[in-house]
Amino acid sequence: MAACTSKLLNLISIIFLLTSFLSVKTLAQCKQETTNSCNNKSKALPLKLIGIASILITSIIGISLPHLTRSVPFLSPDRTLFVIIKAFASGIILATGFMHVLPTSFDMLRSSCLADNPWHKFPFTGFVAMLSAVFTLMVDSLTTSVYTKSNNIVSAEGDHQGGDEMAVVVASGGGHVHGHNHAPKGPIGSQLLRYRVIAMVLELGIVVHSVVIGLGVGASNNTCTIKPLVAALCFHQMFEGMGLGGCILQAEYKKMKKIVMVLFFSITTPSGIALGMGLSKAYKENSPRALITVGLLNASSAGLLIYMALVDLLAADFMGPKLQGSIKLQIKSFVAVLLGAAGMSIMAKWT
Repeated sequence: MAACTSKLLNLISIIFLLTSFLSVKTLAQCKQETTNSCNNKSKALPLKLIGIASILITSIIGISLPHLTRSVPFLSPDRTLFVIIKAFASGIILATGFMHVLPTSFDMLRSSCLADNPWHKFPFTGFVAMLSAVFTLMVDSLTTSVYTKSNNIVSAEGDHQGGDEMAVVVASGGGHVHGHNHAPKGPIGSQLLRYRVIAMVLELGIVVHSVVIGLGVGASNNTCTIKPLVAALCFHQMFEGMGLGGCILQAEYKKMKKIVMVLFFSITTPSGIALGMGLSKAYKENSPRALITVGLLNASSAGLLIYMALVDLLAADFMGPKLQGSIKLQIKSFVAVLLGAAGMSIMAKWT
């Protein structure tokens, strides 16, 4: 599965880079703003270093919080408060796609620095976001099928004495089976399987847009925008991490895989900032190449995040038995979603 994900990321990167390389030849160069009093490289450097440290810390806290509080009875995944917190985090992820990533892509691909034809003649942002959502659905579906088939094969080739019983558990969508000697190879329930697929696909989407955001911060020398942007990113990473951390917790991965996923999420935005700092001389925010590449990546990330927030997080929870069994809990969760979306929407003023 890791190899497939790696190949998928490489394919996406090649497509975007090739698109930007072929398109940039037809574009007029855009003049950089050199008279902006906020552009100060020496003052921007310490702000970026502070941003790397603060975003790293808040990211670790956010994604680790669901795991650290698992032993607290009223914060366990089967309790009401966990459902409400997850709904709040889902609202943040949804607003991130609609209010931050998607508008940024529109601005970039409609920039006056790009030629009218084709960038002002066709809504590339909406088109790529749509394709990204459909592509995410395809990956979501195919990954689930692969996991299901491999799980059924293990069941068929497993212990003959308990093979029929285990097959029934898989077919009925039962919970996680805990054996004695063959627990790691045993079948998993359909709900646990979905949690694992959701956690992987969601982390993929978050990582892509986190690197893009970090790249923009690292390449910029505008002190007037870096300060509020770092504060907004800390808020963003904290609660987005909580949402992803909750999914990872429900997926019941092994300890080492959990650690890898936690660290991978935590270092993506700081790594993006560091990469942007290293490429600051070659990377120009208003250059056609940068606008096209980052704009298309943002559109792709927006489609993925919106799909994941609506389909795999909100719809899955609200149509699930726990929320469907309690109208009161549904209302509380709806309020939590709106509060999370409202908080991230307000942050759009500074990002």
